Order: sequence, then structure tokens, then C-alpha cells
Amino acid sequence: MREKLKDYLNIANKAGYLIIGSDKLSNYSKKLYLVIIDKNAGKSSRKIFENLKNKGVLGAEIENLEELVSVEKCMIVALKNYGLSEQIKKYINQGE
Repeated sequence: MREKLKDYLNIANKAGYLIIGSDKLSNYSKKLYLVIIDKNAGKSSRKIFENLKNKGVLGAEIENLEELVSVEKCMIVALKNYGLSEQIKKYINQGE
């Protein structure tokens, strides 16, 4: 399951649909469909995660997010593509 999740996140990243990092997400104003946070994320990433969830964006927590997106010290990502976010949700819901 994690390999499929990794594949979909990498596709989203290459297509430009994945926003990586709290710096980019803190002031992002366009439509987002899914926000994913690492279970070990710090306070600033958690605050952004909660703010996005309060705006109606679906949120999920997973372990070792940086391994899935192949970016060091990545604690939070968001998707701005509906189709890919739906596929990724399926794999997150299956328990990684």
C-alpha cells in the first residue's frame, strides 16, 4: 500500500499538483483537496494543518511522509488536484 501511495504522491509532484512544506502552505489561497501531515510534525505544521482542515480541506496523518515524497524534512503536503487526491485517500484509508 505504501508503494502505491508513494507512486501517486510522486505523480502529483511531477505534475505540479503537490504543494510541499509549511512555508508554501501557510499563505496558499487556492482550492486544496487533501492535506497530509507527518505524525511527528511540529507546532507550526500542525497549526497550518488545523487551519486548512477548518477551511474544509480533508486531512490525514501518516508516518514517515518524507520517505513517500522523497523530500528531506518534509512534514506537510497538500494536493490541488481532485482526481489524484481521491486516489491517494483510498490508500491512506486502507491503513498505509
